[in-house]
Order: sequence, then structure tokens, then C-alpha cells
Amino acid sequence: MSGRRMLEFGGYAAAVVLVAFGVVALVLGVDGHNTVGSNLAQEQIVGSPDMTPQTIAPQVAAAKAAQTKLVASQKAAGVEVTPSPINTPSCSVAGELVDTGSEARCFAEYMRIHTFGATSGLTYSQMGRYQAKPGAPAKATDGLGGTNDPKYAVTDPVTKQPVSNGRRDLWVTYTALTTALNTSYMASQLSLFGIVVGVAFLLAGFGFGILAFSVFRLPALVAGSKEAPAAKPTEVQAT
Repeated sequence: MSGRRMLEFGGYAAAVVLVAFGVVALVLGVDGHNTVGSNLAQEQIVGSPDMTPQTIAPQVAAAKAAQTKLVASQKAAGVEVTPSPINTPSCSVAGELVDTGSEARCFAEYMRIHTFGATSGLTYSQMGRYQAKPGAPAKATDGLGGTNDPKYAVTDPVTKQPVSNGRRDLWVTYTALTTALNTSYMASQLSLFGIVVGVAFLLAGFGFGILAFSVFRLPALVAGSKEAPAAKPTEVQAT
């Protein structure tokens, strides 16, 4: 087989492979996108009425005010606290069934505002592990009734172990739920990326096939049609 023929068949082979990859990527992308939507719908998550930028604004303002007050009191007690930003979401899922990745991410943003409202703007790492005793030194607490020092913690009369901080446990629950929601968003975006890649592979495959035909086969067909001899008229001999 000549080198030219090898290049031609190589072009066709590349076209077939790219088209095959494109079909697979499209199928997987569409399937992944549908799976994310159906799994989210099964959870029957519906946005609460306050999950709009306008209606959540008072809660954001209250959480920021509580956070500012708490940070100031902690600094007065000699404890440095870096406040975590509390931002108003720009999306809205109020009254909507959460069945897409973008809606799941939006719902998670509103959950963060609700959780900050319960923790006065403190994050998981800024709260004490245990419930602090009344009268515990302010420097040994998180300013919100929690402490990391067992000797200042409330003790369970049955287990004789320090009682866990309920607000910190609430943040653990929030983190678990929002991680799942954000994972759904990431999976949704990856499935869309797979669909885009599949379309790109299909276009590239068809392009390779057309290019191989145009370079190696079309010139020969054109040249052959030009070199075809014209039909000669039949000569009639005089008798």
C-alpha cells in the first residue's frame, strides 16, 4: 500500500474514532444530566418562601449584625475572630422543586444564611466542641455558649462526658447537606461539559472525514473526469 493510501485510510480511521468518542460522550453526558435531575427530584426539596434575594435580606442583615456584635465581644475578651463573609444569594428557588444542579447550588446558598442566623455568623471551626458551663471565662468560650476546654463544659449526668455543642452539630448537618447539593451541581456541570465535548468530537470526526476525502479522493475524481476522451463521431464511408 502506498504512503498516500495509508494517509487516506488514516484520515478515515481518525474520523470514525472521533465520531465514536463523540457519540459515547453525548450518551454519557445526557445520561448523567438526567440522573442528577431524577435523583434530586426524588428528595422532594422545595425552596422555602424566603429563598429570594429580597425576602432573605432581613435575615442577612440580622446575621451580619449578630456576627459583628459577637466578634467585638470576643476581641474585648482577648480572642481574635476573623468573620466569615455573609453574602445575599443572587438566585431564587422560593416555592420551586429543586431538580437541577443550579437549583441545588442556589438552595445550598440559602441554607448557609439560615445556618449563620442560628450561629450568629460563626462557622464550624469557630465554635466550641462542648456546651459551656454558665459563668465560664469568656476567653475560654466562643462567645456563643460553646467551649473547647472540657473543664468548662457541661457534663452529662449519665455518661459523665462533656455535652456536645448543639450549634456546632447544626453546622455539621448543614455541611453534609450542602456538600451533597453542591456535588449535584458539579455533576450537572460535568455532564453538560461531556455533552459539549461530544458535539466537538462529532464535528471533528466529520471534519476529518471530509478533509481526507477532499485531499486524497476528490482530486483524483476531478482529474479523471477531465481526462475522459470525448466520443468520436461515426465516419460514413462513401460507396
